[in-house]
Amino acid sequence: MNTTKMNENFELEDMRQQMATLKKKLEKQEIINDRNIRQSLKYSTSNINRRYLFTCILCLAMIPYGYWAFVKLNGSSLGVWITMSILMLITLVYTVYIGRHLHNSNLYDRDLVDARMKVAQAKKLDREWLKFGIPAAILWLGYFLYDEYLQMAGNHFLIFMMMMIVSGIIGGLIGYKIHCRNQNNYQEIIDQIEDVTKE
Repeated sequence: MNTTKMNENFELEDMRQQMATLKKKLEKQEIINDRNIRQSLKYSTSNINRRYLFTCILCLAMIPYGYWAFVKLNGSSLGVWITMSILMLITLVYTVYIGRHLHNSNLYDRDLVDARMKVAQAKKLDREWLKFGIPAAILWLGYFLYDEYLQMAGNHFLIFMMMMIVSGIIGGLIGYKIHCRNQNNYQEIIDQIEDVTKE
């Protein structure tokens, strides 16, 4: 009787130890999964930040370069350069404003629900930019072409206009592709956070 009871106690203790070991393994696996998810979120965010940094550098570089290319080299009016510089500064400020939350290295270390809200807001602001950016770029291109029209002879202007329109379309497509990549990265981050918070 005592032997049977001792065996049962031994088996019960063995089961408890196995359960404790399994629990530790699960907790460790959960920590590893959580760490991997947060690393993935940071990687997607760094992709967006790199594109934003490139945009900011380009905007700043275009101000002195634009003066040399448009005014000195091409003979455009100062108005062309000034309006382009204003657009570059607006783009710079708006890009910094969109990415202000994403530069926080601790964004995903604490509350993921709060992080999701900040990322969703940045995604919306990034999408809203097109409502200003596309019309502003078209208006500036029209102003630039009009300025050139006043200075050029007929046939030369038509060739120049076609070249500028093609360049504008190519530049617009590149910009739109970068925008789509940002939007995709934002959505990946939001989806991953939603998967984690549902669990």
